[in-house]
Amino acid sequence: MSRAVVTGIGVMAPNGIGVEEFWAATLAGRSGIRPISRFDCSSYPVTLAGDVAGFDPRAHVSSRLLVETSMMTHLAFVAARMALTDAEVTPAELPEYEMGVVTANATGGAEYGQRELENLWSKGPDHVSAFMSIAWFYAATTGQLSIRHKLRGHCGVVVSEEAGGLDAIGHGRRILREGHRLALTGGTESGALAPGGLTAVIPTGQLSRRSDPARAYLPYDADASGYVPGEGGAILVLEDETAAGERGAPRRYGEIAGYAATFDPKSGRDRPPALRRAVELALADAAVEPSDVDVVFGDAAGVPAQDRVEAGALEAVFGPYGVPVTAPKTMTGRLCAGAGALDVATALLSIRDGVIPPTVNVTELAPDCRIDLVRDQPRAARVRTALVLARGHGGFNAAVVVRGTDNN
Repeated sequence: MSRAVVTGIGVMAPNGIGVEEFWAATLAGRSGIRPISRFDCSSYPVTLAGDVAGFDPRAHVSSRLLVETSMMTHLAFVAARMALTDAEVTPAELPEYEMGVVTANATGGAEYGQRELENLWSKGPDHVSAFMSIAWFYAATTGQLSIRHKLRGHCGVVVSEEAGGLDAIGHGRRILREGHRLALTGGTESGALAPGGLTAVIPTGQLSRRSDPARAYLPYDADASGYVPGEGGAILVLEDETAAGERGAPRRYGEIAGYAATFDPKSGRDRPPALRRAVELALADAAVEPSDVDVVFGDAAGVPAQDRVEAGALEAVFGPYGVPVTAPKTMTGRLCAGAGALDVATALLSIRDGVIPPTVNVTELAPDCRIDLVRDQPRAARVRTALVLARGHGGFNAAVVVRGTDNN
């Protein structure tokens, strides 16, 4: 069976636009978490977010699409173009029905839906309901990417909150195995930067209400108080390795070697959380042992109870302090549907450059988080195999194993 390899990466992150800007900021520990400025949130209990500062969609998106799509889609447009350019692939030169698009979404259409709702109230009942308009926003990014780049094969949208980016990549690998040669996959997010999107997630009780960006989001820390939301993400060009070789792809960042997804039981059920099972299944899918894993990119919920579950799963699989763990998302916030793809991109860069990026601001590990957390400074290491974890609100778990290729 031919391998699924990543040949192009596009990044839109709060601490950097483009792969190299993002990577340099991440290694330097520069954060993109700041007070929300896109709307007046002075009356909200949550005032911080990771936003892609300096991005003006008007420079990249037509006036028609600017009003018909949300910021999530605008971010994906640019990230996809970056990824295709990086891969040096011209879709028009390949069979259009052998290329597909699979992206993740969660709250990214909130900005668009809110705008439509305001239009409804201003124009009266004779106009299309905002709720009807919202109904298709989940498919907007995938559909627009398919149309824009003439990728007429399998198209799909995964909706599993923070786990969605990994699930989209796993599904992208699946369609390659079913005969596609290329999949544009990943996810972007922007919901928390709109009033409606932020309001939708505040009731979960999982968002940090602190106003100091350096102390708001502290996963695995004894002082953890929740997470900071953010916008952005990554789009990847995933190719069948044989097809990539046939077209002369200039690089292979790495292979999506393993993937698994599980679902937690409902509260009160006599079953343990299922994250450990997702890890074990992904490792088995990649045919690697725990000792083969060089680094784990953690889900890093920042919610003490959830951090304990993740740390416990890692300890059960790797032993206490048994594998380096990192959470670069402390510099971006949790990007919901964009998080998993951005972590996979970061893992691939870690493999490329032989360095593990740091987790920032965490000063004191919680006693029940017995993990080897890479803090404050990058750690030089030979990285060949990385495990990326993500969990979505409601019980979603996903794990992806990323492995270097012969040309890494």
